[in-house]
Amino acid sequence: RKSLLEVIKETVLSHLTKKCPPQVQVVGLLCRTPKKDSRYELLRRVAAGGGSFKGENGLKIHIPGANLNDIANQADDLLETMETRPVVPDRKLLARLVLIREEARDMMGGGILDERNDRGFSTLPQSEVNFLTKLVALKPGKVVLDMIRNVMLGKDEGADISGNDDDDRVSTGIAGRASVTGRKPHPVRPGMFLETVSKVLSGIYAGSDSGITAQHLEWVNSFSLYQFHKHFYFQNHVLPVH
Repeated sequence: RKSLLEVIKETVLSHLTKKCPPQVQVVGLLCRTPKKDSRYELLRRVAAGGGSFKGENGLKIHIPGANLNDIANQADDLLETMETRPVVPDRKLLARLVLIREEARDMMGGGILDERNDRGFSTLPQSEVNFLTKLVALKPGKVVLDMIRNVMLGKDEGADISGNDDDDRVSTGIAGRASVTGRKPHPVRPGMFLETVSKVLSGIYAGSDSGITAQHLEWVNSFSLYQFHKHFYFQNHVLPVH
């Protein structure tokens, strides 16, 4: 049984959510949708204008209409807010926002070269570039898999800044400043890392030669997203879409 306080809280939050812009409402719905197929179906219905649909429990679910690009940008804005902090406040939410951003972009017609995806940083962040350089220098295998997995989970190069450690780190951030000798770089952040991979890939595909490097980067990108879904999404609290 739910306490009266919980019922009041859910009612108030539901009321406030309905007053948010449609892309914010959709991001909230997607964050509560663990299954990838259900998220894609939800995105398709949102892009088609939304509407009311019957859920698993027989209740009607209202899905607002929204632009896929607006949804991706909303998730990206939230990611930037979280990833520029010394400590990521909620790793599960971070992972879900990354998946939402990437899946919304994936559904946009032009794919990775879609001009609507050309936002965010113009200079690649140093920490993410350094980590990506390490990965592409190694042959795909268990070592690389473990490196990606640990960073996606906030370990090794992806570990949060603790205590006064922030004083000993150089601010790479969006501007991508080079590291200063003796100072630690900022941690590799999943959202920024995948954005870096996408930027590098789009540069490769825009040229005439893709080759093995592009295949390697596609593999890195796919495995990173797989890790997010595996470790941070669960099969309960599903928002079914029929």
